[in-house]
Amino acid sequence: MTITTITPMTKGPTDRPGCEVKNIMVTGGAGFIGSWMCHHLVHQYGEQYSVVCLDKLSNVSTLNNLKSVLDRPNFHFVQGNLHDKERLIKIMDEYNIDSVIHFAAESSVQKSFSDPAAFVDMNVCATFRLLEAMNAHGKITRFVHASTDEVYGETWGVSVDEDTRMNPTNPYAASKAAAEMFVMAYRKSFGIPGMILRCNNIYGPCQYPEKLIPKFAVLARDGQKLTIQGNGSRTRNFVHVADVIAAYDMVLHKGVPGGVYNVSSSDEVSVRDVAIGVLREFGHDKRGELDKFIVSIPDRPYNDNDYVVKGDRLKELGWSQSVCFKEGLADTVQWYRENGDNWWKEALGNQISV
Repeated sequence: MTITTITPMTKGPTDRPGCEVKNIMVTGGAGFIGSWMCHHLVHQYGEQYSVVCLDKLSNVSTLNNLKSVLDRPNFHFVQGNLHDKERLIKIMDEYNIDSVIHFAAESSVQKSFSDPAAFVDMNVCATFRLLEAMNAHGKITRFVHASTDEVYGETWGVSVDEDTRMNPTNPYAASKAAAEMFVMAYRKSFGIPGMILRCNNIYGPCQYPEKLIPKFAVLARDGQKLTIQGNGSRTRNFVHVADVIAAYDMVLHKGVPGGVYNVSSSDEVSVRDVAIGVLREFGHDKRGELDKFIVSIPDRPYNDNDYVVKGDRLKELGWSQSVCFKEGLADTVQWYRENGDNWWKEALGNQISV
């Protein structure tokens, strides 16, 4: 299997609930996960759905991510942000939106330590304005909100389920937890049919190279050293974006309003082992060669040990992980080999976020 286009490897359910989902707005739809979602909805379901992509086109989003759908009659790109409630209402009214999938967010954990206000503004306040707009629009039947496993805090090897109390330890995770509280409150107060997905670490083609795997791939391709925070012993569970899109599809069509769903991966890998895996994809596997390409840098102010979550609730809907880490990493690295020079126009940052 070789990933050459943004096409999910797992198809969604065929028993869709008919007219309940028809006109879908995807916020942050020109970003990494949002663009995969747009491609999936347009290519998988054809003109059964009208898809509206709302994106402000920041440094982590690009129209390159939407190349294969921009000319489709059932796809509409709207440049804008979530801070203008009245414009949001107009967009929803114009396209008769009945479903919203909310990906737009600040997501760099590293950046959240230096600029936490940006995360409150984007992840909390903008989500609040979106909820207000949906309530005023009055026609939303499905709302899927993107959250993170980091809202639980570090789990120290204990697998946690969706009923575990949120205990965020960094500004990014705190902002996502606060956004979740607004989603839950607006379901109770105003009947917004919100559903929440908490995903393990997502990777795959088209991810902006501030994140761990694409950053490593670009550095290794250019013959530079791979920088790891601390000793690299922290672990993360990595899930390929194609599996994530399948999960969102499943919840969009079969999830229960008010439901919270973990998107879990069986692939728990240390940061150091990720670096080694990337280097091996570039042929650096001789004795002593790997250490030569890995350098340690100061750790972040607080770095969670791990995030291990149970995904039984989502599996009961019919979802399962289909892309193993070894296979997904090889295809992802190959994509960056082929596209790393020209896909992103903005200069790459120096920080890595996991």
